[in-house]
Amino acid sequence: MPKMKTKSGAKKRFTFTGSGKIKRKHAYKSHILTKKTKKQKRNLGYAAMVEKADEAGIKLMLAR
Repeated sequence: MPKMKTKSGAKKRFTFTGSGKIKRKHAYKSHILTKKTKKQKRNLGYAAMVEKADEAGIKLMLAR
């Protein structure tokens, strides 16, 4: 059976931490920023961890 390919969209969006958790970026930080507050934009800039419920699907997409 051939190797499972990595989904290239997932490859660009997620990274693994040293402890094996999956790190992601926040949405809503790319455009229409004039109506968003400084605080909102600042908090969207930080990375977040993927929820437990979504980890299995993302690991499948990343072939891990």
